[in-house]
Amino acid sequence: MNERFEQVRRSFPHTKKIVYFNTAAFSPMSTPIKEAIDANFELRMAAEVDDTRQMYELRERVRSGYARLIGAETRQVGVSINTSFGLDLASYGLPLKEGDEILLSDIEFPATIYAWRGAAENRKLKITYVKSKDRKFDIQELENAITDRSRVLSISFVQFFNGFKNDLKRLSEICRKHNLFFVVDGIQGAGAEPINVKELDIDIFASGCQKWLLAPFGSGFFYISDKVKDRLTSHNITWYSSDWEFQFSDLFKFNLPYFDTAEKFQGGYYATLNLLGMEAAQKIILDLGIDDIQMHNHRLIDTIVKTLKESEYYKFTSSLKPGERSSILTIACDKLKDLHRFLFSQKIHAACREGSVRIAVHLFNNESDIDRLLEALSEFEKLNSRNLAGKTN
Repeated sequence: MNERFEQVRRSFPHTKKIVYFNTAAFSPMSTPIKEAIDANFELRMAAEVDDTRQMYELRERVRSGYARLIGAETRQVGVSINTSFGLDLASYGLPLKEGDEILLSDIEFPATIYAWRGAAENRKLKITYVKSKDRKFDIQELENAITDRSRVLSISFVQFFNGFKNDLKRLSEICRKHNLFFVVDGIQGAGAEPINVKELDIDIFASGCQKWLLAPFGSGFFYISDKVKDRLTSHNITWYSSDWEFQFSDLFKFNLPYFDTAEKFQGGYYATLNLLGMEAAQKIILDLGIDDIQMHNHRLIDTIVKTLKESEYYKFTSSLKPGERSSILTIACDKLKDLHRFLFSQKIHAACREGSVRIAVHLFNNESDIDRLLEALSEFEKLNSRNLAGKTN
């Protein structure tokens, strides 16, 4: 393991006892995050200073950090509470008319489905589910589904249950060809897989930060492209949608112009403790570099794949193709729930999702984690082989 990654690993206390492969659900907290939050608690309990200005400066740094991670500019990024916040900006804010059609995957995570379902009920939109093939989003089926009323494609960067990474470049080209808004849920890729939202011509990108981005719950961000920003209707305008320039002793100003940036849409987010956690988590990711993080994660997964390919008991249920794989590997066997419980008993944390055990590998994992996983999988296979042989005899 690269020394830089090993140093980061030491900042995650869980690694002393737990092998954690469940980042696709949520990340364990690191000591830099705890230290940043604890320091603010001490400051607030002392009540000796007003750190309001520092909070605003912190929020700007956080916006800037997420912009760097996805290839955007700070003015295009806002902070929020979760992925759904950004998806709601799209579903309620994009200029759509009654009868307009929203294209969604039939194997999409519920955050996307419910954001558009609610908007469809309120705005009288039509939802069309694009048929998947072999549990992957199928581009040909998408093209078959497009009609003259189609207006939006809303899809995940990486699928939650099998780690399938959608071809956003090809999807973007289709959206431009058919004049569709392109909305992406980025939560299962941001922080683990490189992305450039501007090069991909994404209109709205939304992500929670509690998974691969390592931040506390209630942390998120969104990106709004320049060409969409002025066409977007916001239903969550607050007094923080305008720039008060810290003049809080003169508040009878009811006609201040709104920000001409994504700040207009972020609903006055000033959860300082979360912002501190977000900044500390960003530093880890930015210092390591997203390309190196991806390489690290994929290399560890390659070790799992190389060993399990020899097994007749386990089968892979995630794609191993270069353009489709991510930092999520999924496997299946005939006693899935028993396997999940067995791994947990061995202090190996993974998740059961849609008929597979999901193994989410991230930057704090190392070769010893992989060795422990492979040993446990081998032991479980032997136990079940003996049980099967006993029943046969």
